[in-house]
Amino acid sequence: MGMTDFLKDLNTRQREAVTATEGRIRVVAGAGTGKTKALTCRYAYLVNVLGIDPANILCLTFTNKAAAEMRRRISAMVMSGDYNDFVCTIDGFCVKLLRRDIYRVGFPKNFRILDEEDSKDVAKACMDTLGIKRTEKTVKDFLKTIHETKALNDYIDTYMLPTSDRSEGMLSSPIGCYMSAQLKDYALDFDDIENFAKYLLDNFPEVRAYWQEQLNYIMVDEAQDCNSDNWEIIEKLAAKHHNLFIVGDPDQCIYEWRGAKPDRFVNFAADKNIVLDENYRSTPNVLDVANSIISKNFNRIPKELFTRKPEGVKVLHFHAKTEKEEARWIVDKIRELSAKGADFSDFAVLYRSSYLSHPIEQEFISAEIPYVVWGGIRFFERKEVKNAIAYLKVIADSSDEISLRRVLNVPSRGLGKQFLSRLEDLSHTSGKSMYDCLSAPEIAKSKGAAEFAGIISRGKELSKELGVSDLMDRVLDMSGLKKLYREDQDEDRLENIDELVRSMRFYEESHKGIEVSLSDYLQDIALYTNADCKKDSNVVRLLTIHQSKGLEFPYVFIIGLSEGIFPSMRTIRDYKKRGEEEERRLMYVAVTRAERVAFLTESEGYNQSTHMNKYPSRFISEIPRQMFVTEGHVGQELWERSRNMRHVIDEERFNEKYTRSGNGLNGKEAGTAAGSGPSDSFADERAQYESQFRIGDKVVHPSFGKGEIIATSKDMSAFTVRFESGAERRIRESFLKPEDLP
Repeated sequence: MGMTDFLKDLNTRQREAVTATEGRIRVVAGAGTGKTKALTCRYAYLVNVLGIDPANILCLTFTNKAAAEMRRRISAMVMSGDYNDFVCTIDGFCVKLLRRDIYRVGFPKNFRILDEEDSKDVAKACMDTLGIKRTEKTVKDFLKTIHETKALNDYIDTYMLPTSDRSEGMLSSPIGCYMSAQLKDYALDFDDIENFAKYLLDNFPEVRAYWQEQLNYIMVDEAQDCNSDNWEIIEKLAAKHHNLFIVGDPDQCIYEWRGAKPDRFVNFAADKNIVLDENYRSTPNVLDVANSIISKNFNRIPKELFTRKPEGVKVLHFHAKTEKEEARWIVDKIRELSAKGADFSDFAVLYRSSYLSHPIEQEFISAEIPYVVWGGIRFFERKEVKNAIAYLKVIADSSDEISLRRVLNVPSRGLGKQFLSRLEDLSHTSGKSMYDCLSAPEIAKSKGAAEFAGIISRGKELSKELGVSDLMDRVLDMSGLKKLYREDQDEDRLENIDELVRSMRFYEESHKGIEVSLSDYLQDIALYTNADCKKDSNVVRLLTIHQSKGLEFPYVFIIGLSEGIFPSMRTIRDYKKRGEEEERRLMYVAVTRAERVAFLTESEGYNQSTHMNKYPSRFISEIPRQMFVTEGHVGQELWERSRNMRHVIDEERFNEKYTRSGNGLNGKEAGTAAGSGPSDSFADERAQYESQFRIGDKVVHPSFGKGEIIATSKDMSAFTVRFESGAERRIRESFLKPEDLP
């Protein structure tokens, strides 16, 4: 395939990005501007036109789904059909680095990867050993402690190396116990994967030199979502050849809460900057609204998306009196458009927080509109799927004691805690693995133990002659799992394990021509995300805006657009101006999911989450009036209340800015402070008297001690306080005083 074949379908700026191969290049790629096309064409350009060996190209993405799509496109474009395994996620690359080099710190190259459920199992075992009571909360707190410890740079030397000097006291601590359990099984959790990769790059010059020499060209997709650890690894790898190509959009950076910051992308020292601003997804009317919203942010790289598509339908805003009316309106719109030929899968309902979906779900059920709520338990984290995979893990590696413990007695074989304890003791005293000890005379006399050992043994034989999907099919029958769920009449679990087998067949088909081992498959699925497991069907999608990132739909409803809900009061109060900008980026992402029409909806009423009345969001009032159409009456008074609610949420103290005038606020002073004078009725609603406290204030109670105000009564006379003990109490103002007073 010649150069012109790659360039002919690209616009001028895409072509510039594809052919800019040397140096540090930053591509600002707005929503729907064809960044994946540019990335894959650039890869093909490097290979087919410049003759670069694919083994010298690293292309990083953020999800396995994105990596798979990129590999699919590349394989159809490169001359020989040969492309390297270095089109992967950052975690996926780190695993490849560790498989090659982790032996340098005493780990075997076939170390195990613990997914979230495996980590919980290790935590629970440690808690039992340490005599810590196990509840859902205590397990979560235990793992949080481990995670926070691993955020420190020195934990690997201290706890995780075979040469680490672990004292008896250290082993009796939660951290020491957990990491010792990991080391015993040579197992890494998700925190460890990048940390160990960084450790090797930092401490072994030969490792760093090998990978720097190997990777002549590095490309990073969705670079705005990289956290500091991601950037550190990427910059280290690019330090020799300096050919670093990053693609992203700081306007779509919506993961500050997990370490991504738009600043890193905005301040990236580039030799060349390219902006992709021609949108191929949305209509001009949708883009006008999106551009208007995001233009209010300061921490960004200025750009304005445009499209050559026809104008389309104006963005539609609906104001409802109640949540139920809001939900019914959405149902009516879906029915109306469906009658004109739209499929249910053309619709998506997006929301800031999951609880907002409930009224919509109820109306969908009543109207018999098929829908699916995205989120919840991830496919590969469902109990029945975990059990099935655990059998494969033991078949692949019989020394995997975490997986063995999980399924030894699933389905029940009469091998309870006492048997497991005997097996563990024998393993410890003999120095053999638990699986090997199943054949010991004192253990093998148990019928259940012999049965389990026979299943694994037969599975090992079958794994040599069967593909992963056929092996799974056989194991589900041999183990009794399928029989268990069938006898329980558990259709959901049966459907899920059937889906597991189907997904394995799809995995095999997508790797045609490549020999896929059981170990390869298990490694890949350990890194899968929720989005990788979703199955398309003709249903309306209900999902959070965060989950919608990277998706597109003809018709998008953005619901719950009330001040305090979206934008989130908590985010703004926690992060001030940065929080507001993050929320605005989230709104921008939501709007740019729409191909044809974006619907903005909100309702009146009292919100139990914010403990405030609901008024239209600033994200609606910021849009120029001529850019959208409103259904439902929104009087001037309501917009005034909305503006003043914004003032409250942004943490300006009313008693510092306003004075009383009769039953309301003094209009002159209110207008000076807020930019527009609130109505008297708003003042009545706000407070019957002015309080000295606000949400977020630190207070002291004579009996309960110190705490933080987390909510207020409607008249501001009482406050919900979360005390240091964890208790939450509703307390009248007269019983509280500021923490800083004697």
